[in-house]
Amino acid sequence: MKKTLVIGLALLTLSPLAAMASCDSVKADITKKIVANGLPESGFKLDIVANDQADKASGQVVGHCDNDTQKIVYSKTSDGSDDTTSNPKTGTSQDAAAQ
Repeated sequence: MKKTLVIGLALLTLSPLAAMASCDSVKADITKKIVANGLPESGFKLDIVANDQADKASGQVVGHCDNDTQKIVYSKTSDGSDDTTSNPKTGTSQDAAAQ
């Protein structure tokens, strides 16, 4: 009987930690899928936000976690590996000479 009580208390104590770990693991899984599709990890970010903040976040909801109380929001960054899109000055000297 004491063993069951101790195990039950341990589970209740550790459940908040397990819930946060589940959001991190879902976020890691989504990151792996995006990188596997060819986008560098520096080209996007994933944010974990509360459900009521998801519509205010700039980006697209790509997942949920923590018993559907949190959303994972995807947004692109300008730090991708393609320097021509992140650096608008690329090619301007050639364009100016051609005119």
